[in-house]
Amino acid sequence: MEQNESFARGRRTGVATLMGSALSNQLGAASGSQAFPVLGPVGVVAVRQLIAAAVLVPVVRPRLRSFTGGQWWPVLLLALVFGTMNLGLYAAVERIGLGLAMTLEFVGPLAVAILGARHWKAKACAFPAAAGVLAITQPGPSTDYLGIMLALTAAGCWAAYIMLNKTVGARIPGVQGTAAAAAVSATLFLPVAVIVFATQRPDGATLLYAAGAGILATVVPYTADLLVLRRFPANLFGILMSINPVFAALVGVFVLDETLNAVHWLGIALIVGANAAALGLRDGRSTAGRP
Repeated sequence: MEQNESFARGRRTGVATLMGSALSNQLGAASGSQAFPVLGPVGVVAVRQLIAAAVLVPVVRPRLRSFTGGQWWPVLLLALVFGTMNLGLYAAVERIGLGLAMTLEFVGPLAVAILGARHWKAKACAFPAAAGVLAITQPGPSTDYLGIMLALTAAGCWAAYIMLNKTVGARIPGVQGTAAAAAVSATLFLPVAVIVFATQRPDGATLLYAAGAGILATVVPYTADLLVLRRFPANLFGILMSINPVFAALVGVFVLDETLNAVHWLGIALIVGANAAALGLRDGRSTAGRP
């Protein structure tokens, strides 16, 4: 009985931690968007990558000199994908708003879940997901197709990020590969940060907003996710992370004063529901109750 109660408390704590992680991620993106008028999406992403490396590298201390060629190439690809994913997302946020951009980016892990499924019911989730994308984009003369393409580019990068992480995790022990990729990505963005800061000369408020993106959207979620992944099965973790587009939409509406119509909300619900269903049915059975 005590063991069951302890397990239940641990599960509730894990769920609460994931919810806080998802909310922190979206508040971080909202914070970064406040720095767009001065730094632009590129400058904000540069700050975010630098902060991620500044936190991960000292904590993990990857042994870079011991990496072989077979270990370095997925790390370099992961760094490139990581930077491109964040740049695409933030550029999309500037054009179409946080709620829509984040939901479209979420198509990336959804596609991985559907393509990796063996059960036909999970694969069938592609149809409501496609309907959700159409509901969000609402193709027409006034549609911001560039913003949509930027968000979908971020989605493709997120899918690649998931697959590359599996390769890196299999070849490099612990999270050394992730920390190394963060260091490489920060190195690539360092010249960009120098140029942006030298030409734009941001004030203190802008720097705080950009730093908020790095801390709230990188440091907090990364730490929380590591803690929760030790106790949760991967499928349940993915199902719970489906809350991200919902939080993004709510933060966009109430913090950034974005406007979403009923069709947009329907599209978000379809994509979130498709992701949860695809993960729950991925192997032909529900995994939500498995410890």
